[in-house]
Amino acid sequence: MANEYETVRYEEEFILNSRGMKLFTCSWIPKDCEPKALIFLCHGYAMECSISMKDAGTRLAKSGFGVYGIDYEGHGKSDGLQGYVNSFDALVDDCFDHYSKISERKENKKKMRILMGESMGGAVALLLHRKKPEFWDGAVLIAPMCKIADDLRPHPMVISVLTKLCNFIPTWRIVPTQDIVDSAFRDPEVRKEIRNNPHCYKGKPRLQTAHQLMTVSMDLEQRLEEVTLPFLIVHGEEDTVTDPSVSKLLHEKASSIDKSFKLYPGMWHSLSYGEFPENRDIVFSDIVVWLKERISMGNSRLERQQKLANDQILPKMTT
Repeated sequence: MANEYETVRYEEEFILNSRGMKLFTCSWIPKDCEPKALIFLCHGYAMECSISMKDAGTRLAKSGFGVYGIDYEGHGKSDGLQGYVNSFDALVDDCFDHYSKISERKENKKKMRILMGESMGGAVALLLHRKKPEFWDGAVLIAPMCKIADDLRPHPMVISVLTKLCNFIPTWRIVPTQDIVDSAFRDPEVRKEIRNNPHCYKGKPRLQTAHQLMTVSMDLEQRLEEVTLPFLIVHGEEDTVTDPSVSKLLHEKASSIDKSFKLYPGMWHSLSYGEFPENRDIVFSDIVVWLKERISMGNSRLERQQKLANDQILPKMTT
């Protein structure tokens, strides 16, 4: 399915993953120019792409980027029990399989590949980078989930009991947490849209999902120094869902040479969707500036590949 906006072409497609599940994918492509780079969206927990990331996709496409999204298993319009993440590794594999195929298309091979993840999607982006570090050219991390905020984390004794129950009732919705919609999304109109969006999961976290989120966030928190790609972190100072201090720690500990961190006073968790429009304008202006600066520096991945190819050709020419 394709829709035409004034300067952006929006398309939807269902694909099959390696487990035979139907996954929803979408894209926003500029109509009046060749995309400057590829942006791969990683949405947050219980969210989806076509509605909650529509503004991000449209803004970036209007700025000249090709933007691609996918609804994870159990999210949005994709197959699977809603709100259920059985395996974070499988979720990351699905994203990599789809996004790598797009990257390897003939028309895209020389374009830079940038990951953009919000909240849990930030964790997905970091794990995609860990899976194949040299494949990606950069990342925009919006309030990335490198640690669950203490206010949202159940008591350690509760966590211990729930972890054991995962083996018996993994899909049960009994994890005690605050209402994420009220905590993450500042604009009342956006909260209303989410509550009316049937593709967004609004129930309590399922046991296995909560266990996966906790395990992944703790793992990332312990391995921040393994991040090596260029990145920009943007985080709201009043975020109560993911801890801004951990984003600051990621910025300090990451081995990346090219890394930036922006903290926005007064803003909440969801900067790409949940903030007031004028605040989203500020955030996306900073994101686009960062993206254009990376492009102006040239594609170091392609330069490395070309050098390797030349090094392989040279010995043959001299023999």
